Amino acid sequence: MQAIDRKKFKAQAHTLNPVVMIGQAGLTGAVLAEIELALNSHELIKIRIRAEREERKTLSEKICQDTGAELIQSIGQIIVIYRLKPKN
Repeated sequence: MQAIDRKKFKAQAHTLNPVVMIGQAGLTGAVLAEIELALNSHELIKIRIRAEREERKTLSEKICQDTGAELIQSIGQIIVIYRLKPKN
């Protein structure tokens, strides 16, 4: 992904609200399925991860790996990820 795209996605994500929240239960299969659904319909989503800094980093890497998404931005408890919509 080019730097110019990343900048554009950060700007687009600014007005978005988190569509998925990861709480005490962590990254479950149901949460991953919800992330997949959100990515399929929106491409660019925000996720709130309620965990300590190191765990947030690990979870965000796992989310991107499991979904094939690209991490656009990580600020505090919020991550922004992007994945191109699959062709129908």
